[in-house]
Amino acid sequence: MLSPMNAPILVVEDDKKIANIVRIYLEEAGFRVIVADSGAAARVAAANEPPLLAILDIGLPDTSGEILCQELQEDTDLPIIFLTSRASEEERLAGFALGAEDYIVKPFSPRELVYRVKALLKRIKRDDPAAALLMSFNGGELALDGHNYTVTHQGVAVVFTPTEFKVLFTLASVPQKVFSRDELVQKALGYQFEGYERSIDAHVKNIRHKLADDPRTPTYIQTVYGVGYRFGGRRDV
Repeated sequence: MLSPMNAPILVVEDDKKIANIVRIYLEEAGFRVIVADSGAAARVAAANEPPLLAILDIGLPDTSGEILCQELQEDTDLPIIFLTSRASEEERLAGFALGAEDYIVKPFSPRELVYRVKALLKRIKRDDPAAALLMSFNGGELALDGHNYTVTHQGVAVVFTPTEFKVLFTLASVPQKVFSRDELVQKALGYQFEGYERSIDAHVKNIRHKLADDPRTPTYIQTVYGVGYRFGGRRDV
């Protein structure tokens, strides 16, 4: 059975034998797989079809897995599993610090890798509202598809950046809850830099513009002065 999101798993591995084994086992488990043998090929593959998850070899011919991890996660929260021969605790912790969700050391069991992929996707589906839900508001006026990161407003598709979508989806997941800017950075983006919470205001401005939401009397994203923002739409049953 295919993944419910029907997006591919991107395997980035320059060892053709290992890449083929990983591909075979994942496909037997029902996943669609795209294989790339370099960082350049991985960037093209991810741009052409955003993957559900990426499995990255750390030692690539044209770049490091760590750098590629940062590049692939630049505008998305793509889950990443590192596949490497490095086994020290310091190296594993460095991988997690970069945003990797798991770390598998070579040589490895292909069955264990499949198990870890399934466990990771199950956890993401449970923990991340944008990974599992379709939501609509105000009698279908606004619809959000967390599977494909798409927005429809008054029957027309509206293009959002991944960051804009995640901010909107986070707010809409709990209507009327007030989120501070810092909470939105942490929940929607998953990381924090000094002063970055102020950029939430710019994302909100862009979202309102795209939804034609009057900032003076907004229907959807409402400002709670001195605190942050809340979503004012009525969720359809």
